[in-house]
Amino acid sequence: MSRLLIKNIGALYSLVGMTGTRGGDAAAIQPVEDGEVLVEDGRVVYAGPRRQPDPPDIPLAEPARHLNPYPPPPLVTRSEQDLTVIDARQALVTPGLVEPHTHIVYGGDRSHELGLKLRGVPYLEILAKGGGILSTVRATRVASDEELVESAEIRLRELSRHGVTTVEIKSGYGLDTAQELRLLRIIQALGRGMPLRVVPTFMGAHAIPPDFASDADGYVDEVIERMLPAVAEAGLADFCDVFCEHGVFSVGQSRRILLAGSARGLRPKVHADEIEPIGGAELAADVRAVSAEHLRASSDAGLGSMASAGVTPVLLPATSFNLRDHRFAPARRMIDEFDLPVALSTDANPGTSPTESSQLVMNVAALEMRLTPEEILAGMTINAARAIALESEVGSLEPGKAGDVVVWQAYELAMLPYRTGANQAAMVIQSGQIL
Repeated sequence: MSRLLIKNIGALYSLVGMTGTRGGDAAAIQPVEDGEVLVEDGRVVYAGPRRQPDPPDIPLAEPARHLNPYPPPPLVTRSEQDLTVIDARQALVTPGLVEPHTHIVYGGDRSHELGLKLRGVPYLEILAKGGGILSTVRATRVASDEELVESAEIRLRELSRHGVTTVEIKSGYGLDTAQELRLLRIIQALGRGMPLRVVPTFMGAHAIPPDFASDADGYVDEVIERMLPAVAEAGLADFCDVFCEHGVFSVGQSRRILLAGSARGLRPKVHADEIEPIGGAELAADVRAVSAEHLRASSDAGLGSMASAGVTPVLLPATSFNLRDHRFAPARRMIDEFDLPVALSTDANPGTSPTESSQLVMNVAALEMRLTPEEILAGMTINAARAIALESEVGSLEPGKAGDVVVWQAYELAMLPYRTGANQAAMVIQSGQIL
């Protein structure tokens, strides 16, 4: 049996008992002072007030706070008899972060589009001219498997450094059957080869490829009749996602794809109302999607439908920041008026959110969306887990769940969204293993 004990925790946010925070629930998120976490064989056994006697001959840091706002690095003080003891030295400790929306397997980059953005060219116009997603599709198709794996591993390591222990990865830069299957196999290989929990999502309906430019319905048929059966038969994905947006896939086309995916065991997710309010949120509710993502332009009726249907909204602050149009999803209203369990994500991708920084998400969520530190923590842990249907496995520190923990270079939770751009993850632990 392998055991890991984290002691001398100044503020422990375990989120015990939560399956997703709604409305005023975040106000109930309170730290345990002088806490500890015990993990055995990768699973949480205990998280709460200190109960274990201090291991002999291990001096722990004094609990007094000093003017220096940064705790010293956590210290691995003993590793013997299958017990590793970590002195958190009065630092902040939370569950491992859950990343519920990424597109990190791709070839090339889109740095050349920065100039277009700076000149104010709208994203959908860039896409219509063969840029955006289609530019990445071209680069991905010619990249070797080894190149795609190597670049994706770099991005995964960066996510991990920022406190992420579980990550969803979408396909969608292949846009034909062979390429989409290739990308999903690479995603599964990353899950086997990296010390992170990887959740694969099929997103063949990410854009309409050039060879179907004048026949969008024909491409929808291709997704339904060829791609989905192959993906399901090979067991390559847990979810089916679609970009429901003007100029991409209509509500009707998106519905066909998502229902076909559901019939083959792939639970629906929806890129909804990112640019225009075309009814993506309403669609997500109709098909009982696990999550709806972006939601910058959703109607009140759509948000109300999502709340009634139990759909988790995944908001992407860094994407709005990068699009430079100053339109952010109405997170405050989603929580206060619609009682929705808001999740947050980087949307790490080569175009509209070229970042793996969870810290940036925290900063923008606070400053632009006016979310509290507690709401941000819930949005990046238990609510994010709910958005990929893993709330019973990750997202909080309670007995039986995965031993995913972050020790932060901070004493207070508010420091995480307060320090702009700083990566404050001091130690990241996944399933009881120090990464």
